[in-house]
Amino acid sequence: MRNFFDEMHGADGHIRVAYADIAAWLAQTPAATLHAKREEAERLFRRIGITFAVYTEGGDTERLIPFDIIPRVLDAEEWAFLERGLKQRVTALNRFLADVYGPRDIVRAGKLTNEQIDAHPAYCEQMQGVTTPGGVYTHIAGIDLVRTGANEFYVLEDNCRTPSGVSYMLENRSVMMRLFPDLFARIGVEPVARYPQDLLRTLRSVAPTSDEEPCVVVLTPGQFNSAYYEHSFLADEMGVELVEGIDLVVRDKKVYMRTTGGLKRVHVIYRRIDDDFLDPMVFRPDSQLGAFGLMEAYRAGNVALANAPGAGIADDKAIYMHVPEMIRFYLGEEPLLNNVPTWDCANEGALAYVLDHLEELVVKETRGSGGYGMLVGPHSTKKTREAFAKKLRQNPSAYVAQPTLALSTCPTFVADGTAPRHVDLRPFVLSGADGIRIVPGGLTRVALNEGSLVVNSSQGGGTKDTWVLHTRQGGAK
Repeated sequence: MRNFFDEMHGADGHIRVAYADIAAWLAQTPAATLHAKREEAERLFRRIGITFAVYTEGGDTERLIPFDIIPRVLDAEEWAFLERGLKQRVTALNRFLADVYGPRDIVRAGKLTNEQIDAHPAYCEQMQGVTTPGGVYTHIAGIDLVRTGANEFYVLEDNCRTPSGVSYMLENRSVMMRLFPDLFARIGVEPVARYPQDLLRTLRSVAPTSDEEPCVVVLTPGQFNSAYYEHSFLADEMGVELVEGIDLVVRDKKVYMRTTGGLKRVHVIYRRIDDDFLDPMVFRPDSQLGAFGLMEAYRAGNVALANAPGAGIADDKAIYMHVPEMIRFYLGEEPLLNNVPTWDCANEGALAYVLDHLEELVVKETRGSGGYGMLVGPHSTKKTREAFAKKLRQNPSAYVAQPTLALSTCPTFVADGTAPRHVDLRPFVLSGADGIRIVPGGLTRVALNEGSLVVNSSQGGGTKDTWVLHTRQGGAK
């Protein structure tokens, strides 16, 4: 049986200091009260209208994302370390993107090849030579972290394109404060409510002109997108317009928004649509989600796009392996946050090892996301592994493999009481021309099924509120 790091309990069963107040609260609160609070939380989320698409289910794929009422807790010291590591990593990723679309010093240094860049599906040749404000390409990054020990955190994935989930982080906190005000009164928890204001400041900082108040909009594919609630929520919270491609028009290489009072200049677009759909003149000609001429206006420096087109080259799972070296190369520093050891199946030797150890490894598509297209070796059948091995041999460059990590567990309220369940964490890192901002915490995702390591919401996982304590409440971890 594998040993997993229990974030609430030490090896000898004692309560870790950061969880002392939570443990006392759980001990004092009857199970019936917790059940009632969980039902109330579900009613609140249903009233709010937060849904998520679960594509593996038949029929109506839109459902409420499960929410666990027991928070995940990090002390101030743990968060301070994570914050330093996140800032370091995202700084290096932005330096990498500026280099990829600029001089390519990393290629000349022999760390990567031009082929690895130019042949990458997320590489955007229209970005070559484009200088972005402040050298920022990924303005909003969602960095997925897992924990395996007291001081052992690993980056599982870098999301540099259009990361989602921040609305759940904010709504989780709002619901918890409503359900348990007395608990918040006892425990000093760092706030996350400033995120929309931080996001707006970040977006405004990259506006192409300072001659007028920058106009920021959120560009959505529309109400049928699985994350539409989040698009609408963030636009409302920032006090900016939520627009679709049909609402935008480009004149003289400048972007305008149609309003009842006429055309209004747009300076910054927080786009929540994929690169391929941004501009039918440049990318997919059948796209009805973007705006004609948008890339021409962008390349002319008359509008900022967040995140920048082509930023996805920085979050590919094959490129992920090179991030520690990016940190050394661009920043001259050792990485604070570790990568998970990764085998690139495009390498003949690595492929042979992976095929021989499928029952031990997690194999992922390099372009995959959301938990789709992956094999979790220890939880797979021989038949499934044989079928996956065939796919690996047919297209090895499409896959990477990693050891099955012993993800940490947190107390979770389940049908028969409180039980440990595996979790990860997605903090959201905002990078602007005026620096980096991170609200303390992030979205904790939890694998609700006993023994499961798949926390993705699209695969039936749930979420928790993440509490970062005001001060480290010392003691053994």
